[in-house]
Formats: sequence, structure tokens, C-alpha cells
Amino acid sequence: MTSRPIDTPPRRGAGLAALAAVLALVVASFWSLDLRLAGLWGEGAGERLARFVAGFWPPAMEPAFLAQVGRAALETLARSLLGTALGAAAGLVLALPASLRRDGWVDAPRAWTAWRTLARLGLNALRAVPELVWAALLLVAAGLGPMAGTLALALHTTGVLGRLFADAVENAPPGPAAALRWRGEGPLRVFAWAQAPQIAPQLLSYSLYRWENNIRAAAVLGVVGAGGLGQMLSFHLGLFQLREAGTVLAATMALVLVVDGLSVACRRLMLR
Repeated sequence: MTSRPIDTPPRRGAGLAALAAVLALVVASFWSLDLRLAGLWGEGAGERLARFVAGFWPPAMEPAFLAQVGRAALETLARSLLGTALGAAAGLVLALPASLRRDGWVDAPRAWTAWRTLARLGLNALRAVPELVWAALLLVAAGLGPMAGTLALALHTTGVLGRLFADAVENAPPGPAAALRWRGEGPLRVFAWAQAPQIAPQLLSYSLYRWENNIRAAAVLGVVGAGGLGQMLSFHLGLFQLREAGTVLAATMALVLVVDGLSVACRRLMLR
């Protein structure tokens, strides 16, 4: 039986060099960008900003308009939830071939290594394209409405959660999985009986956090015609109907708070 190599702690010099490189990049970013910070405090800037913000108050409270905002909020919530669920399911499917271990516990065949490379490339491609770009591309095929926004969220979420799920599988304690592999069990049975029970809380936490992000993304996707609160916000801001836009913004913030509360409650139940 071969012993596994003992990991050596990282050298302090390498860490300091990496920190210095990051700081150098931050300084270079400030130097290369034409950030006119003085314009924020220029003459009349504060007055113009205050006048613009004051236009959002009081928000529009007409019953017919509130009913329209409520329907858009439910559409945004449904789109974010469905996009997250589809992305989590697809991400888990891609995470399995993307997380094949070769750490001494199992010697993966070359074919599995090729599948791992392809899966990783696919996940990188999915999350490299922002949701807005996916929505703009899908609008051509699916047309205006929630369909394009839901698919855009699902595709980007697949790339993000797939990578996180794959890392969770690879970082799971290898003992139970190795015991099943030594008995000749296949990868799916190893995952179902050894790895999934260990990483299930982590997978759920990642999915809930991504759902919180997708609520905000779903609102933004409406700007390109994907429906929901974002489309209403873009419409009313374009017409400088600030009172109506203020109501839509308030509904968006309320929706984010509701989803954040649900996420916290689910995490607490999960940790009991």
C-alpha cells in the first residue's frame, strides 16, 4: 500500500509575492482608467442628484398599477426559481464528469480524463457568457417574454453551480468513496452512496445563494425584454416616469428581502 505524499505548507515568500502582484494590478487599474472622481463633487452635482432621487417619491400607488407590479414580481420570482432549479440540475450532471479524481485513490482511465476536460470546458463556456448576453441571444429564438430570461439564467447558473459542485465533489473526504471503488462500484453508485450524503448541505447552500443572485439577475434581464420587473423598470425610466419606477424598485427590493429570508430559513433548517 503506497502512502500519500504529505502536503507542504505554502512558502511565505510566494504568498507575499502574490499579494504584491494583486496590489500592483489594483494600482495599475486606477492609473489606466479615466476615473473622473472629481465630477461626483462638482458644482451642482449634489443638487442634480437630490432632485433626481426626489422624483421617485412618492411612489405610484394606484391599485391597477400595483396589480401590474405584483404580476411582474411573481413572474420575476418564478423565472429566478425555475432558472436556478434547471441550472442546479444540469450543473450537477456536468459536475460528475468534471470532478473525476486522480489523487492516488483511483487511477482514472484516459477516456475519463478526456470527459473531465470536455466537461470543464463546457462549464467555463457557460459561465463566461453573462446572463444579459444569453438573454439577447435567446430572444432571437424564443422571442420577448419570460422564456428567454429563464433559459439565460439556467445556462449561466449551470456553468457557475457546475464548477462549484465539481469542486465540492473533489474536496469531499475520499475515504468512503475509495472503499466503494475498491469494491468495484461504478462512479454513479459511488457518488450516490458515498459523496452525495457528505456534500448535500454544501450543494444546497450553493444553490440557495445562487437563487439570491438570480433574483437580481432576473430583474436586470427585463431590460432586454425578458419580462418581469426589469422590463417595467426599463420602460418607466425610459419615459422618465420616476414615481412608477420608484414603485418597481421598491417591489424589487422587497422581493430580494423575501428570497434572502427564505434562504436563511432553509440554511437554519439544514444545520439542525
